[in-house]
Amino acid sequence: MQTSFSNADRAEILTQALPYIRQYNGKIVVVKYGGNAMVNEALRQQVMEDIVLLWLIGVKVVLVHGGGPEISDMMSKLGKKPEFVDGLRVTDRETVDIVQMVLAGKVNKTLVNLLEMKGGRAIGLSGMDDRLIEAKIKDDRLGYVGQITGINISPVTALLEKGYIPVISTLGCDEEGNTYNINGDTAAAYIAGALHAERMILMTDIAGILRNREDPASLIPRVNEADIEELKREGIIGGGMLPKVDCCVTALRAGVKNVVIMDGRIPHSILMELLTDEGAGTMVMGGNA
Repeated sequence: MQTSFSNADRAEILTQALPYIRQYNGKIVVVKYGGNAMVNEALRQQVMEDIVLLWLIGVKVVLVHGGGPEISDMMSKLGKKPEFVDGLRVTDRETVDIVQMVLAGKVNKTLVNLLEMKGGRAIGLSGMDDRLIEAKIKDDRLGYVGQITGINISPVTALLEKGYIPVISTLGCDEEGNTYNINGDTAAAYIAGALHAERMILMTDIAGILRNREDPASLIPRVNEADIEELKREGIIGGGMLPKVDCCVTALRAGVKNVVIMDGRIPHSILMELLTDEGAGTMVMGGNA
């Protein structure tokens, strides 16, 4: 049943959001965007609306995006079968050209256009622009999958100072002119750290860190860095959540205040996280409880 809100209800909701608007006004929030929220058109529209709303109230949003499903789709169209090792895409020279075409071209510019259509001002970057992401080969078995060796954050800060929303595709480069496919979560962590962001948000296809992976109601709302190793030993943090949590720790140690892992499939989850008391997902914080 649809709930109707009176004008007084709407005003009360906005009033309750005011402390959070004050808290984040002028602060940097890095959003790693991917998963189902990226390929579902209705969710994609809502994510772009959330980002523009945050931008309009003075939050300096940096959008870091992946594009795995789109890359696989393009590879199939070109007659090339995707291969993965330990969850990472095997990226030979032909594949890295496809990755560059899809991420820096189609996906990046589509997101920039959507943000503009929603009323924002956005400019797309790749990690190759002004050597934003410098990298080297991570594992010879993976080909041109990159391990980040350095971040030149100046092009991002220049866009933020001019009032733009930077939209960053996760490609890297080296001094020999090679292009690298970079894990999106890892790139977001390094970029957020270099910006000393107030918060980094990892949008995923699960609710966050769960005590019981089969039960979304077992969500752990807050985790301290000091507790992570114990949660790993207990098996609560495992599987695909391991690299995400490791990226959270990387970001925290680089200077990000806190990181949230949340379900991007929930409509307006970014606004729920930043502008309400309840928040969304699991917040990973530095230090002890």
